[in-house]
Order: sequence, then structure tokens, then C-alpha cells
Amino acid sequence: MPEPRPADTPKVDAPKTQDRNAGGPKNGEAPDLLKDPDLLKDPDLLKDPGLLKDPDLLKDEEAHRKSQTPPPAETESEPEPPAVVPIPTPKPGTTTPEPQPPAVAPQPTPKPADAADEEKMLPDPRSADLPADKMPAEEVACRERLKTLGVEFEEHKAESNPEIGCSIPYPIVLKTLGKSIAIAPGTELNCPMAEAAARFAADVIQPAAKAEFGADLKSIGQASAFICRPRNGTRKLSEHAFGNALDIASFTLADGKTIEVGPAPPEKDGKFLDAVRKAACGPFKTVLGPGADADHALHFHFDLEPRRHGGTFCQ
Repeated sequence: MPEPRPADTPKVDAPKTQDRNAGGPKNGEAPDLLKDPDLLKDPDLLKDPGLLKDPDLLKDEEAHRKSQTPPPAETESEPEPPAVVPIPTPKPGTTTPEPQPPAVAPQPTPKPADAADEEKMLPDPRSADLPADKMPAEEVACRERLKTLGVEFEEHKAESNPEIGCSIPYPIVLKTLGKSIAIAPGTELNCPMAEAAARFAADVIQPAAKAEFGADLKSIGQASAFICRPRNGTRKLSEHAFGNALDIASFTLADGKTIEVGPAPPEKDGKFLDAVRKAACGPFKTVLGPGADADHALHFHFDLEPRRHGGTFCQ
């Protein structure tokens, strides 16, 4: 007959089924061994199998074992979340720089009164000039001389601006500067300035045009006459504010040629313009043009501003 398999051989130490059931718990009660499987690894149980048969002894042994086991370390408990979320330390390269004081101390805002004083024009005695009931004798005589020179003009009502200071009590509007020299557009001047411009056109500009180009002067293109304003960038009133200045931008000849005032004219034009500019320094008290400053790069400025000792300013 074949030998029985080792699995079929009954174990000597194994308790009988009836013995296991006799000492086990009742239905519905889980033995302490199932609640704590580590008890099966306890060497005391392995030495004394009787503990497994007596549940009371087993409970006593389990209680004794737990009393000898040290409590778990506090570090193993789950840490409580902090009351405030910690802010990560910034990297060295991303550290926010501390605010630095300004390089220049802030200046106080000027008072409105100070700003108004800066904008106010410097006083000029001519600002108080107003027309009289009857035209003065010198104004009548000036007009008679203009007619003798062949100048065509019209009378114009008085101009005055007390707020700025501009004033021209006896203005005229020129149509021509002589018998054959027109001026445009309408040129409003005081009579002495109109007479100076007419004489200069007849005595200087006309001969210079004939000598340089072989043609007569036909007309003059003016850029500015009477206008109520200060000098550029200053608080001093311009001579234009009294009809005492004339700006010339171009000259036109009888053959149609036009010579424009500018910083780099053609050679012949430049020679003519230089002659006119140099000759103007004398009849006029102020002469400016290209090279003097940016404001006069494209025109000649002539005026009769009164100067100390009767001198002139030419640039």
C-alpha cells in the first residue's frame, strides 16, 4: 500500500477540534488573539500553551504585557498645524531692496502768486500811450512825408491791450513802400517805422537788387509787423507790440525771381542778402537775421527801439 502523504499525518501537539472549540469564545465574541495578533509572537505564550486554552489567563497576560510596554513617543504623534503659515525665506538674489532716499530733495511747489508775477510783463512807458482827440503835429507831418515818397497806406484805429501792455495809438496799414515796391500781406506799423522802411527800400534794397541781379525790386514779403506779444522767452515786450518793428522773409524782383532769407542761400542771393543786412545797421537800431538765433533763422528783423546814446544792435 502507498505511504500516507505528510500532510495527512496527524500532528501530535495539535489540539483536537473539540478541545479548541471547548475553550474558545462564544459566538459573536472575538478572542483577544484576533484583536492583537502580536500575542501569538509572545515567547511566554509559546512556552505556556495553556494560556491559549484559558481566555482569562490570556487576558491577564495581555494586560501584563501592555503594562510593561512603554507608551509611544510623543514625536510619533501627528503634529498640530501652526497657527500662522510660515513665510519662506527669500533667496539671496530675490531680496527686496530697501527704499532709498531721493537723490535730490523735493522742492516746494511755487505759490500761485509767484507764478503770476513771473508771467506779468515788465513795465514799458509806451504801454500807456493812447490816442488824443486830435492827431499830434508830428504824426501829421510823418504822413505827409510818406505821401511824398509815393507810399500808399490807410489809417487804422488805435490798438491797445492794457493787460499785456501793447499799444499803438496812431497806426497805419502799408500797401506799398514806394511808387514801384509793394509789400504784403497788410503791414500795420506806427508812422515812424513805416517811413524808415520805405526810405530803406528806396535807398538800399532797390539799388542792391539792380546791382546784383540787373532787375528792379518788385515786392517785399513781410513775416510780421504789429503783433501784441513779448520777446521770445522773456518778460519784456517786443517792439512788435508797439508797431515799431518789421520782419522781412523774402524779396521778389521784376523778372519773377524770389530771394528768400535763410541760413544757406545760393551764392548770388547770399551776396545780395549780406549787402541789405549790413546796410540796415544804422537806419534801424536793431538788426537780426540768420545766425543770430533760431527765432531769426528765416527772416530779417528791423526795428527802431530807442537805445542809449543812439547806438545800434546788429547781429
